[in-house]
Amino acid sequence: MTTRISRRSLLATPALLPMAAGAQGFPDRPVRMIVPFPPGGAADFLGRVVGERMSRGLGQPVTIENRSGAGGNIGTAAAAQAERDGQTLLLNGVPIAVNRFLFATLPFDAERDFTPLGMIAVVPNIMVVPVSLPVNSVAEFIALARTRPMNYASIGNGTSLHLAGAQFSLATGLNLTHVPYRETGAANNDLMAGRVEVMFQTISAAAELVRGGRMKALAVTSAERAPAFADVPTLRESGVDLVSVGWFGLFLPRGVATDRAARLEAELLTAVRDEAVAARITGSGSIPRAMPGAEFAAFIAEETRRLGELVRAAGIRAD
Repeated sequence: MTTRISRRSLLATPALLPMAAGAQGFPDRPVRMIVPFPPGGAADFLGRVVGERMSRGLGQPVTIENRSGAGGNIGTAAAAQAERDGQTLLLNGVPIAVNRFLFATLPFDAERDFTPLGMIAVVPNIMVVPVSLPVNSVAEFIALARTRPMNYASIGNGTSLHLAGAQFSLATGLNLTHVPYRETGAANNDLMAGRVEVMFQTISAAAELVRGGRMKALAVTSAERAPAFADVPTLRESGVDLVSVGWFGLFLPRGVATDRAARLEAELLTAVRDEAVAARITGSGSIPRAMPGAEFAAFIAEETRRLGELVRAAGIRAD
C-alpha cells in the first residue's frame, strides 16, 4: 500500500522541526531556581521539595539560589534579567502581585517580564504570640491589645505575613505597629523573647517552635483548620471575619520557547501531584495546589486587584 503525503503536509513539516529540535537535549545543564526570600521559610521549603522532584523528570539538578532583599525585588529582578532559555525559574508569591503598590519604582514589570508557570501551594499563616504573653485565645489577645501598644512582626513589607497583620488590625480596629525583619529566624527569636507581641507566621516556620512550647498558637488564617494544627481554631471561629493566605508558584522569564515552557510546566504539575511531595507540603502546614499556568495567571490578576485595595485601605508603603 502506498502512503500519500499531501503538499500541505510537506510544507508543514519544517515548521515543526524547530520545536522538536528545541525540546531535544533540554535541559542540558542544571536548572536554576531563584527564591527571592531567605532560607528557612515556606518559600525556601517549597522550592526545595518541588525542585528535587522536578529534577528527576528533567534529568538535571534544580539548584536553589536564595537572593533575598527589598521585599523579594532583588531576586525577582535577577530572574527578569536571566536568559530566555528555560534554564532559570523564579519562585514567587504575594510580593509579585503586591509590590507594585508598595514601591515607587521596581526594577521589573511583573506582566511584561514573567510568564506564570503554575502554582505550587496555598500557605495559611498561624497567629503566634510569646509564651510569656498572658493570653490563650484571639479574644483575650484583642482585649489585652486594647489596653496597651503592641507590635506585630513579619519578614518584610508586602509579604503575606505583613498583609495578614494589616488585615487583622483593620478587622479588629487595633492599632498594631508593624515591625519588619529581614529573615524568619530573627523574627521568631524576637517573638519568643517578647520583643514583639504577635506574628502571623507561616505554619512551616512556626510548627516546631509551637509544638516545642516556645511560642503559643492562637489561630490560623485559612477558611478551614490546617491539617497540621487541627486543634487550632481559625480566625473566623475565633470571632474575627478574616481569611488571609499566602501562595507560591513558579514563573519563567517571558520569551522562553513554547516547547521548553510546556515541559517545565508539565514537570512542575507532576511534582506537586506526586503523593510523596504532596504529603511533605501538607505536613509542613501548606496546601498543595497544582494549578496550570493559564489558570495561575488569572488567579494572580484577581489577587493583584484584591491586594491593591488592601494596601490602599491600610496605607501600607515600603519602608
